[in-house]
Amino acid sequence: MQQKPIRIAPSILSADFSCLGEEIRAVDNAGADWIHIDIMDGHFVPNLTIGPEVVRALRSHSNLPFDVHLMISPVDPYIESFAEAGSDIITVHAEAVHHLHRTVQYIKSLGKNVGVAINPGTSLHSVKPLLNELDLVLIMTVNPGFGGQQFISSQIEKIKELRGCIDELDKHIDLQVDGGINQNNAAEVIEAGADVLVAGSATFAGGSYKENILSLRSAFENSQSKTQTVNSVNAQKD
Repeated sequence: MQQKPIRIAPSILSADFSCLGEEIRAVDNAGADWIHIDIMDGHFVPNLTIGPEVVRALRSHSNLPFDVHLMISPVDPYIESFAEAGSDIITVHAEAVHHLHRTVQYIKSLGKNVGVAINPGTSLHSVKPLLNELDLVLIMTVNPGFGGQQFISSQIEKIKELRGCIDELDKHIDLQVDGGINQNNAAEVIEAGADVLVAGSATFAGGSYKENILSLRSAFENSQSKTQTVNSVNAQKD
């Protein structure tokens, strides 16, 4: 299957937590495609964020898909609570689950789209056997736990490899990338094969959410335009 149109999923980890409902409405109005919600437990990752009741409270503030990224271990006991709270996509970490196929099937049984995330140090071998069962694979381009980290460029090759695996299947699977995404590297990430960009700091920085989202979305188009111009000039020289 071919790469889908680019979607931007602002991570509310970088939002103002004193007014999360207002922040979600703001990025919705600014042109976001999904709302990315990072759930951290202080155990699997070194940070603690929110639980299912906060997700439930936020649900009324937007009709956009709630893309819930569970960075918790154990994860199975909490999946149903997050499903009932209004999650549309539930992503678990391959590293945090003992029986990944069972967990994937459990999420699907709750009527939710299912994703699997892998950390920078984790091989694609952990998700390849399950690709036909998944709706989304999330490549982490930072070590999870904190917002505002620097993009790990070595993960570009992993994104390219995953893109090739997905394209061989007769199934639409979202290839999501999360970690250090900004206007400077968005084009490279999309060219590598991503079709969903999680952007926290790059969305919420400076307060101009619409401009920030548009800049991320147009990064690839600008890159393609420049490439075509260079190729045209080179062709004329030849």
